[in-house]
Order: sequence, then C-alpha cells, then structure tokens
Amino acid sequence: MITTRSALRLTVFVGESHTWHHRPLYSEVVHRAHRAGLAGASVFRGIEGFGASSVIHTSRLLSLSEDLPVAVVIVDAEERIRAFLPELEELMTEGLAVVDPCEIVLPGTPRRTAGGEPEGGRGGEGGRTR
Repeated sequence: MITTRSALRLTVFVGESHTWHHRPLYSEVVHRAHRAGLAGASVFRGIEGFGASSVIHTSRLLSLSEDLPVAVVIVDAEERIRAFLPELEELMTEGLAVVDPCEIVLPGTPRRTAGGEPEGGRGGEGGRTR
C-alpha cells in the first residue's frame, strides 16, 4: 500500500522578465521559500502563454520573446504554505498565485507484489535477489 499525505501546492505564475529589486521574481520566490524552510521549490519555464495583458508570449524561433511564462511550484504541509503566503504577497505586484490541495506520495514506501509480499522477496528467507 502506498502511503500518502495531504499537502498544499502553491503555484506562482509570473513572466520571465518580472523582477524584484533587479533580481528575477521567480528566483526571489525560490530563495525566500528556501529561507522559510519549505520542502522545496521548482521553476518551470513555459514555451508559450498569455496572462492579464492578453499578449501571447512564445519561444518559437520566428517570434522570440523575452517574457516567457514561468511557474514556481512549491509543495508542503498546509500550515507551512499558509505561513509563507504573507511573504509572497509582498513580492506579488504582478502575476498570479494559486493554492490547491494535493496528496504527496511518501518516499521509501515499500512496493508489494500481487501476493502482498514486499517486492524483492522476504529478506533472509530465501527471497529473490535484484
């Protein structure tokens, strides 16, 4: 049986060119999340998108854009994400932040065979060797 835990996913959508005190906004979000002790943060660069301005930004060769969409994704326990929101509010003069519930799969959960035994056999009882 896989073990899961409830969590919140915070996704921050900004443009690649958005800045906070001459630093990329997405980078500032990641560094603040790190300082806040959150479980982790990842930045994903989009290849095409539009926001409130309705201007489409794309990475296609014939229409190069310097303001591609960027998403910062942070997943952690609800109380930790909610505690981080005031920090994020200070940074967000543009863009969009979304908080949604999710389930995380905990690492190290043993896989089981169809017969219910741990994958790889029973240790010390003549189990299979990988």
